[in-house]
Amino acid sequence: MKTLPLTYEQLEAEIKELGQKYNKFPDEDLFVLWFLSAYVTDNLEIAASAITNGPNDKGLDAVLIDDPARTVFFVQGKYCKGFSKKTEKRSDVRSFAELSTVLDDPDIKSFRQFMEGADPLVVNKMKKSRQKILNSGYKLRLYYITLGGFSSSVRKEAQMMVRKSVCDAHIDFIDRKQTMLILKDYLDGVAPPIKHIDLEMEKGQGITVNGTYQRYDTRSNIESWVFSMKGDAIAELFELGGVRLFARNIRGFLGGNTSVNRGMKSTLTTEAERFFYYNNGITIICAKAKKESYKGKDILRVNHPQIINGQQTTRMLAELPDKSRNASVLVKVIKVSQDFQGSENEFDSLVSQIVAGTNWQNAIRPSDLMSNDRRQIEIERELRKYRYLYLRKRQSRSEAKSNAGGKHYRTIYKEELAQMVAGCDLDPVIVRSGKDKLFEEELYLQIFPNSDPNYYLPRYWLGRKVTDCAKGFPERGYAKWLVLSFIWSQIAPLVRSSRNAESFRVQAERPTSNLVDPLYSAINKTFVSVLRYYKQNRGSGATAVDVSTFFRHKLGRDKEFQSFWVMKNNKSRKGFEQALKKVGKAILDWNN
Repeated sequence: MKTLPLTYEQLEAEIKELGQKYNKFPDEDLFVLWFLSAYVTDNLEIAASAITNGPNDKGLDAVLIDDPARTVFFVQGKYCKGFSKKTEKRSDVRSFAELSTVLDDPDIKSFRQFMEGADPLVVNKMKKSRQKILNSGYKLRLYYITLGGFSSSVRKEAQMMVRKSVCDAHIDFIDRKQTMLILKDYLDGVAPPIKHIDLEMEKGQGITVNGTYQRYDTRSNIESWVFSMKGDAIAELFELGGVRLFARNIRGFLGGNTSVNRGMKSTLTTEAERFFYYNNGITIICAKAKKESYKGKDILRVNHPQIINGQQTTRMLAELPDKSRNASVLVKVIKVSQDFQGSENEFDSLVSQIVAGTNWQNAIRPSDLMSNDRRQIEIERELRKYRYLYLRKRQSRSEAKSNAGGKHYRTIYKEELAQMVAGCDLDPVIVRSGKDKLFEEELYLQIFPNSDPNYYLPRYWLGRKVTDCAKGFPERGYAKWLVLSFIWSQIAPLVRSSRNAESFRVQAERPTSNLVDPLYSAINKTFVSVLRYYKQNRGSGATAVDVSTFFRHKLGRDKEFQSFWVMKNNKSRKGFEQALKKVGKAILDWNN
């Protein structure tokens, strides 16, 4: 599926969304806040507390002290309405770069003199940063982000200034193009990215390695490496990167009870030294990679790594650290620049093909292949605002709850949501053809046209209520998609506005609301009528069609039933209409 090129308007939309929560921040602060959340920390509150922009801020828009990473982050942001072809002023970039030498200057008088007249918030943050760097050996990372650009001479001059720092300091220049790459990762759910990890190549302890297989494709500028690593080194990757390592993987962790994962556990427990021969290994994609030697070890340092195949292997090794040290794992690293061939679609397509081609040990479904589609990520984010945990990836429920930070959310599986939406909007026969068919491209775009919770949740909850009324009645189970289709045709006009959609959703969530009883009544009366329609049209004798076949194969049953519904002898219609009026009243009463 093609992805449209990113635009400034999409960045602006993210900034405006942040502004709804942090309405005291001007746009330039929201731009820096977005950058921090997209590139530095996944904790939005910590990012917001780092903002320092204001009068006399000494060129600092944000200061974030990350104690677990033992790093201080300084940010200078330049935001404008639209992309700019202008380059940043030399004086502004120099002033920002000079902060590194001011901060680690042991002469406290020089530091105090520099901070004279500065905003008290900035002074306080600078003092804390100085203490962390001088007394605790923290690193310093400076980010200058702009929607414009930088001249090469200004970059070099600033980098030379930062190198004069006594502390471990580094400056990054993020121009409009790199900003959009960060936005892409952010929208793709890969945020904040893992900056880099070191992959230690296996050697020694009875293992002989004659070099590393390295391949470079001049046609595509893709470079690959193949080597082996110790199992405990793989486990450590998970300790360092957590679940963010698997953001581009099409599945989550499936838990320890799948047959494949049980097999890995058994091998690690009884014959870990043979793990290398039984396991398919892991595949990592990255933006940059460089082979280095460090303290006698051969290391491949990779930037922005993602394990796109081998999540189950990595997680099982992490669960059994004592056994993992005796295992070896085959590792394939593929370096693909995000501006591969200058096309965002080509990058996405290549990554998708690699993911599909390498993930075959556990069967791949069409729904798996769509799990990282940007629309799915958008839906996940939007539903979380309403305290719904949307499971767009196949994973264990405990894993999903753990990733949500232990907070209480209602859980929705994407396959279930697809069924409910399709049941409302498409021919009932299509829904009965199978969940995964709904994720094939021709239907997918109809089922997931936007990311608006007020579009999905009324359909979802109506589907849930219809399912409730079908439980315990086998014939109803076969007829429920036709019932859902009809009920939605009657309910849809009542929930067309966002306010009414929210009213329906909130009351449907509560078992004792004024909406639930009349809604159940309307559904039950529809079931009665649908099954009468079936009995009238199934035929007789040996040629009679059973209930399962009747509702499974023929397209257009929904339209036939509409004709049946308006017949004079339909005894359910009057009671249905009375119940529907009560549903409409409950929706409006909640609004008032």
